[in-house]
Amino acid sequence: MMNFPIISLEKLNGVERKDTMEKIKDACENWGFFELVNHGIPHDLMDTLERLTKEHYRKCMEHRFKEVISSKGLDVVQTEVKDMDWESTFHVRHLPESNISEIPDLSDEYRKVMKEFSLRLEKLAEELLDLLCENLGLEKGYLKKAFYGSRGPTFGTKVANCPQCPNPELVKGLRAHTDAGGIILLFQDDKVSGLQLLKDGQWVDVPQCALHRCQPW
Repeated sequence: MMNFPIISLEKLNGVERKDTMEKIKDACENWGFFELVNHGIPHDLMDTLERLTKEHYRKCMEHRFKEVISSKGLDVVQTEVKDMDWESTFHVRHLPESNISEIPDLSDEYRKVMKEFSLRLEKLAEELLDLLCENLGLEKGYLKKAFYGSRGPTFGTKVANCPQCPNPELVKGLRAHTDAGGIILLFQDDKVSGLQLLKDGQWVDVPQCALHRCQPW
């Protein structure tokens, strides 16, 4: 496996700060992606969000997803499918105005946990932007202001479940794509692998770091 970039944010507070900043710089220039450990978001909050997300899928989305798959004949497909993503999703908008109260079927607990998680993600994203400013020789807050624009930032969460596929050799989970946005924080499933990154023309498996609860960027 390639030397995959893993960044520990707690090392920014000690003698290893310079080396950590160099690792971030190298990851941005040569990967466009890195995994974060010790990022400050409590593990119990992440565990609760993961549990509620999976419970919500099983209760409210799984049946609808299976109906769609069946209606398209994808449960008995015989040839490779190249024009769809095998995922069940919904989107939560946090900024400029939250729509979480408008999303049907979410429990009160799920809404509360999602709001708390989004606040911590926003803080983490701003911290990362300032680290990028430091590496680029820009004043603190420069990138945050650039992304805010004149009307404030656009910030949201895509919640995705990738159910087990009866024909995984014929249907990819997600097609190759480039995420849109200034900075992307991805909460990776700690039990099911599958995330890949295109590096120098080769698809590289993103390692699972369940022990440390990594969060890829």
